[in-house]
Amino acid sequence: MTAGEEKILSEKVIDAQGQTYHLVLTGRDLGGQYPGMMIYTLQVVSGGNVIACFRTNTYEYPPSSPISASGFIQARSDEWERELLSDPTLFLESREGWAIREPDDLPAHDVLIFQGSPRPAGNCSVLATWAQAEADRAERSARVVYLDDLTIRACIGCYQCYNTGTCIFEDDMTEIIRSISHARIIVVCTPVFTNTVPGSLKIMIDRCQAYHAEQALTGRKSWKTGVLFSVAGRQGQENFSCITRVIDAFLKNIHIKPVRSVFFDDLDRIGDIRNIPYAEEKVRDAMKKVLKDMDT
Repeated sequence: MTAGEEKILSEKVIDAQGQTYHLVLTGRDLGGQYPGMMIYTLQVVSGGNVIACFRTNTYEYPPSSPISASGFIQARSDEWERELLSDPTLFLESREGWAIREPDDLPAHDVLIFQGSPRPAGNCSVLATWAQAEADRAERSARVVYLDDLTIRACIGCYQCYNTGTCIFEDDMTEIIRSISHARIIVVCTPVFTNTVPGSLKIMIDRCQAYHAEQALTGRKSWKTGVLFSVAGRQGQENFSCITRVIDAFLKNIHIKPVRSVFFDDLDRIGDIRNIPYAEEKVRDAMKKVLKDMDT
């Protein structure tokens, strides 16, 4: 099976109460992204319309589990076949509303700025304000997201998002993913916390795996531009290598191209980033360049 290609594994024609139903089982190999990942989809099709759907994947089942994805999907197929033959009307009534409901449309912004620090009036908030001001000057809509003000549960690694394209948790992350999908420039403002990013930002990064899953399932990969602004208490640009690795991996995972980074160190001594000469100009200049690239 070609990686990423949907392949029909089995198809049964079921005639019940004068109606014909097609029970179709397909498999999709996502091994190019996750070694050994297979997504299985079971659908009931009637009159050219999908009237029931179930999906599972191999990563849902831990190595110690006695259940496998292939075994589970086959058992579900057998179950649906029996139910259709017995009472198709009851089968359809029990699966009304199976389709995933898209979240309501949200206002789209050209620039989405993540303020990753838990300090609402700290240096990263200043960076976010400068970035937003430059977007406003360029007449581009911009939104600053203060992650510590939101309710976002940590990812539990269940991999069910690869069945639906959405997370099993319904919290503020739903709106975040919708905002990312609409934006063209993603800006991350973060301090260095123990050689990585703060907890709230890391939780958001992990939960964006649902966005990666949506892209994998739909094939939609609209490349965007990513910008990183970061501050560190200690002196030396080497303090930002950890941040670069984390943020670059995050952006690339959801098909955002990292293009610019601006770092400010020695903040434990300096205190306020506004005391660093030309700090605001550096941030605004970086934003000007990515905004110009967006126009062209």
